[in-house]
Order: sequence, then structure tokens, then C-alpha cells
Amino acid sequence: METNFTHKITYSICVSGAADGPTVQGAADMARALGDAIARSGHTILTGATVGLPYYAAAAAKLAGGKSIGFSPAVSLREHLRKYRLPYSSYDFINFTGMHYVGRDVYLVQSSDAVITIGGRFGSLHEFTSALEANKPCGVLTGSGGTADLISGLIDMLDPARRSLVIFHDNPKELVKLVVEKINEKYADIHEQLERFDEYWFLRDESRDTREG
Repeated sequence: METNFTHKITYSICVSGAADGPTVQGAADMARALGDAIARSGHTILTGATVGLPYYAAAAAKLAGGKSIGFSPAVSLREHLRKYRLPYSSYDFINFTGMHYVGRDVYLVQSSDAVITIGGRFGSLHEFTSALEANKPCGVLTGSGGTADLISGLIDMLDPARRSLVIFHDNPKELVKLVVEKINEKYADIHEQLERFDEYWFLRDESRDTREG
């Protein structure tokens, strides 16, 4: 069910996918469509600041006028470019985590409002399971190969408690729409608070303190 809110919140949506392997070529156009859809929905794309499918999605989001943030395993730009040999130009900001790949993955997931899996290998599976365990909505772009096409079977086999947070669709634009709706549901109380301008409580207190003084 789609929920309408007058107070716009920009969500951070992570695109998780293969940096290498057969799904990179097979799902490249789907990754671009995914990044474009996130940007045009008015939300921010988060990726691991890496090559392959996440790069295609980040570049497409930037091309569509969206905001792109990368989470690098490196400790600095020098290490990002020279040790890890990762791209730089498709991001408005890169968080140099210094946490290598495994630590970077968890930090990336925890910083996201939702995670969308496209293609992928073990790293994408790690990000998916981390997101689900962290109670994050998880979109899965079916038909993109790799991890994304294995998740449904794993869900049926393992029956995780939070399986209702997992959304499957084969259309990038529709998947982004469904993921945003799921985040809206999850943050319904936050939207209500913002509609009452409760985030400005400190200004009201400051004003009252001034009057009382």
C-alpha cells in the first residue's frame, strides 16, 4: 500500500552487486536502470565505491542528476586509487572507511535505509544477510543472475524471521518503488513526527529559555 507524506525524506538506498564475474555483463543494463530509478525517485544511492554492477548503478544515478555516495574499503584516496584500484568520479562523496572489504560491507549496510541486490556473489550475499539481520528492507532484482536469483530459494529453505522485509521484482523501476514504500511503512512514525515539526524541539526550548531568562 502506497503511503503519501507531505514531508519529504531522502532515503539512502544501497545497491549491492557483483564487482566481477558473469552477472556484471549480463545485468549491466539492469544496474543502470536501477541507479536511474533511485535518482529519479529523489533518493540517494549508496554503493561500495567499487567496479562492476554497483559502479554502473552509481554512474547512472549521477547521470540522472541524483546523489551518489561511495563507501570505500580504503583509508584514503591514495589507497582507494592505487591499492584497491577503484573508481572515483561517480560519487559526490566517498567515505574512506579503512575497514577493508568485510568491514566496509557492514558499515555500508548499517548506513543504508534499504539494500537492493542485483546479480552478485558471496560479497552480495554477505550484504543481503547483514541487511536482513539489521531489520532493513531488502529488494532483490530477479532475473539479474547470481546471488539475486538464489535468494528466493534460501528464504524458502531457511525461513528467516524477517522474510516480510524481502521484496522481489524483475523490473528495476518497480522494485525501487516497492522498496521506497516499504521504507515509508517502516518510518511511518518518523514521518508523523516530522509533519509536526518535532525535529525542531531544540529551537522551541531555546526560545522558551530566552523568554524565561
